Amino acid sequence: MNIIALKHFSFDDESAIAAWAVRQGHSLNVIVPYEIAEYPAIASFDMLVILGGPMSVYQDEQYPWLVEEKRFVRTCIDQGKLVLGICLGAQMLSEVLGGKVYRNEFKEIGWYEVQRTEERHPCFEGVPQSFASFQWHGDTFTLPDGAKRLAYSEACGNQAFAYGDSVVALQFHLETTPACAATMLDVWTHELVEAPFIQKADRVAAGMEERSARSHELLGGILDRMAALKQISH
Repeated sequence: MNIIALKHFSFDDESAIAAWAVRQGHSLNVIVPYEIAEYPAIASFDMLVILGGPMSVYQDEQYPWLVEEKRFVRTCIDQGKLVLGICLGAQMLSEVLGGKVYRNEFKEIGWYEVQRTEERHPCFEGVPQSFASFQWHGDTFTLPDGAKRLAYSEACGNQAFAYGDSVVALQFHLETTPACAATMLDVWTHELVEAPFIQKADRVAAGMEERSARSHELLGGILDRMAALKQISH
């Protein structure tokens, strides 16, 4: 299976996804949307992963390349590709499917519990009813019409949704590595203000290796189940 990942800032770390792809015999091509002249042909890949980023999906004037990226994402959905959106990627999926993205009441930064809803979806089979995940976001989104709400947290009512069998949106960061998190804590330290759902840097960093390893296992399971859907469709 051929996978494309869209990467939106330089120190984002796709290594958890890359390691999974290697283990399963898939190929991964990482694309930076603001550095390319055109997107790959739709027929050349099977899965699209939209990673996070510090920008907001509604900042088209500030980041004009978002317009073409959103058009590409919508085409991937319409053509039945497997699509996984993470953080910014989840918000982008909401918008292109007709939802709304806006500032959440609270920023959510650190390790917070995510709860599953009663909705069931094949890609979430095996995901615990409650689990801790890394969070770093100020925006949230509404559910598009026809989407299934899969998860929530105390600070954010929509943490995950599915649209049909092949599109999954995750507000939380199962892919985060200790190195990426450490850089975020350094580069974006100004965001670590006193607030109800913003943890101090030492608390975020505590147990990072173990927490990331558990998160990567959960992400691998979701990716496995998405890949299995691809096999079933064939």
